[in-house]
Amino acid sequence: MGIFGINLNTAGLGLGSGLNVQQTVSQLVAAAQQSEAPLLQEQQLYTSQTSALNNINTLLGNLQTAVSALQDPLGALSAETATSSNTGVLTATAGSGATTGSHTITVNSLATTSSYYTGALASGDTTFGTGQFTLQVGSNAPVTITVDSSNDTLNTLASYINSQNDGVTASVITDSNGARLSLVSNTGGAAGDLTISGNTTGLSFTKAVTGANASLTVDGVPINSASNTVTGVIPGVTLNLTGTSASAVTLTLNPDTSQATTAINNFVSAYNAVVQAVNAQYTVTPGASQQPPLLTDSSLSLVQNILASDLNYTLTGNNGITSLASLGITVNNDGTLSVDNGALTSALNNNFSAVQSFFQQTSSPNGFAVNFYNSLQSLTDPASGPLNIDLQGISQEQQSLSQQISDFQTNLAQQQQTWIQEYSQINATLQQLPLLIAQINGQLSSLGGISSAAPSSSSSSLP
Repeated sequence: MGIFGINLNTAGLGLGSGLNVQQTVSQLVAAAQQSEAPLLQEQQLYTSQTSALNNINTLLGNLQTAVSALQDPLGALSAETATSSNTGVLTATAGSGATTGSHTITVNSLATTSSYYTGALASGDTTFGTGQFTLQVGSNAPVTITVDSSNDTLNTLASYINSQNDGVTASVITDSNGARLSLVSNTGGAAGDLTISGNTTGLSFTKAVTGANASLTVDGVPINSASNTVTGVIPGVTLNLTGTSASAVTLTLNPDTSQATTAINNFVSAYNAVVQAVNAQYTVTPGASQQPPLLTDSSLSLVQNILASDLNYTLTGNNGITSLASLGITVNNDGTLSVDNGALTSALNNNFSAVQSFFQQTSSPNGFAVNFYNSLQSLTDPASGPLNIDLQGISQEQQSLSQQISDFQTNLAQQQQTWIQEYSQINATLQQLPLLIAQINGQLSSLGGISSAAPSSSSSSLP
């Protein structure tokens, strides 16, 4: 007689041992994340495009700065250099506003700064008699200096005088003869001449230098100056008087070709940096998994065309300086520029005014730098510049894409929690199922005499 029972083959079902919920859910999450991969790749492309566009924008800004230096009427191409025929008498520096030419200068006397000193004492801390003296600077009102027990040494008196701000600087000078008080006017020339009178202290004062103005003639015009640094006499020029001479000194002002050369080479370097950055975006690497992010960007192509057009800008006439080639600047096969320094130096030395006009001419047609600067302003305009418009569009796309990714990740996180709950329940059921089967089999076994076979015909009679 057979006994009813349940015998399931549980191999591979996780019965008893259950499921690895974390591993199962991780596999489901990984599979779901595959649909997020294209979004992340697109986001990375936008990030790369933004970085490349910002870099080129920065380089365009650097180029604009370099071009501005060439078109600035007070910039490098207007700079002058000053040369003195006798540096022992005067030197000079040329600044903004200086113009080419020569000047005849005679220095009759130098400006002096008034000063006094006292007789020597044993040291700066040696006391001397109290009293007072009167100090006057130029035509200013006299000031009475009172000496009492609080300032009756050279050191304390110097500190006291300096604290009064009376137009002099006091100090203590110590040498082999002892210590002396020094008073030096804070104002040079005759206006700062010092006068000490009414002295009733134990100090003796000696006038060392009388304040006097410098005397010179510039192109025959007599000039007085309280300082040996003279400005305003020759526009844009600072004269530094170093000595006197009965004979005239010639001061020559010429264009500063060194500054001009530097400014032109800075332009070439800045332009090449832009071209190289643009070229890099058109460099395709066969078989590479990624190509330059701006390879198909039409805005970049527009910038490239505008720059190339501006580079070929020419003037007519202008004493032979009509193009960059006239200055020895040529275009290479890759679009970058090269400078023939010999040709550039020759143009600057022999035809500087024409070079200046080529870059800076403001009458129609505009000079090269003026025209180029206007183009760069359009290219770099924060609102309407083509690369900035491109960046604005990418920014909007990035925001939309970031929201999609955020929504996807939020939904996936919620789905992950749902899967954890579902598979945790399945796991609990699989762990409990063997016990339930055992209980059922036990109940079936307790039925004892019930045969599992079909009844025979001999046992079918009724009682």
